[in-house]
Amino acid sequence: MALYLDLQDFILRAQVLKLYRQALRTARRAPCHARAELGQMIRQEIENNRDCRDKQKIRFLISEGRGKLKGLEEMLDMQGHS
Repeated sequence: MALYLDLQDFILRAQVLKLYRQALRTARRAPCHARAELGQMIRQEIENNRDCRDKQKIRFLISEGRGKLKGLEEMLDMQGHS
């Protein structure tokens, strides 16, 4: 079965995938012992909301994810992980 996306759905999907890739790249900066667990947590967050179709909730989740990612990046920067 083919899933047809309107333009808004396509843009939201692209934003989610971009955020997911950024989060995984950031997780690679974490200390070795924390990388695997961090990667699993990131994937689990995406999987938990995989079937969400409410555009407003998706926008909220993207915004929340960006905030968490920014916090993680700041924490890694403070710890000296580049």
